Amino acid sequence: METQTQHNPQLEKVKDMVEDIRIAMMTTTDEQGNLVSRPMACMQMDADGTLWFFTKKSSPKVGQVEQHDNKVNLSFADAGDSDFVSISGTAQELDDRAKIDELWSDMAKPWFPKGKDDPELTLLKVHTDMAEYWDSNDSRMVRFFEMARSIVTGSTYKEGENVKVTN
Repeated sequence: METQTQHNPQLEKVKDMVEDIRIAMMTTTDEQGNLVSRPMACMQMDADGTLWFFTKKSSPKVGQVEQHDNKVNLSFADAGDSDFVSISGTAQELDDRAKIDELWSDMAKPWFPKGKDDPELTLLKVHTDMAEYWDSNDSRMVRFFEMARSIVTGSTYKEGENVKVTN
């Protein structure tokens, strides 16, 4: 996954976390109003905080995005490091062959066996409206001792950094 230095410096931490995690659960709203999520590999986070994904034109998510004001949520989680990112954004399906060429890698071939010229291949572009992250930089052992400390002392567990960023 490619990431670029963010124009909004507050998104730099979000970029670093997304780059490490890479797979998001993308949530959209279906025709019955249900929230539905599916895993998506992020191909790029550009300098404007826009995240780029490959998808199929015939995928239900493309229609769901268009029917519901283009609003999506992206959730990234690395439970092992206790790092979590939630991004609320505006999505758009975009058939941009130059951008597909730029982002294409053989890692996408299992989903698009015809390659980057597959007529079903399109992009989902998600502009970050707001992001929130939780970052517990400490090791598991430090987190364990912090939990034990909070139990013994009756105080609140100190989870680490929790920040909201608007773009």
